[in-house]
Amino acid sequence: MTNKTLTRADLMHAVYVNGPNLSRSEAKDIVEATIEEICRALETGESVKLRGFGTFTVRSKRPRVGRNPKTGREHPITARRVMTFKPSPRLIEVVNGEVVQHEEPSVLLAAGRV
Repeated sequence: MTNKTLTRADLMHAVYVNGPNLSRSEAKDIVEATIEEICRALETGESVKLRGFGTFTVRSKRPRVGRNPKTGREHPITARRVMTFKPSPRLIEVVNGEVVQHEEPSVLLAAGRV
């Protein structure tokens, strides 16, 4: 296991390498457009489902009273929206090393093996 973080630059490089007719600029545009579209959908409250990867959803949380664990003092926590991610069974298999050799490119990219 490595401590490397997959970055936008890594994603752009993966798109560039896997698209033989793409320029680096086009690969960058594809990655940026994809990320923007996912963000736009989540902003409007839509779920984003990526087959073989997982589902991003936005949930609304009610206001509540929280407690500082160190002092025990109560503090109000305002209502907010939170994003959740549920990995697909396929991604769970990849992360746990249980995947068979017939991997889809999206799973390889998600696993950082591109």
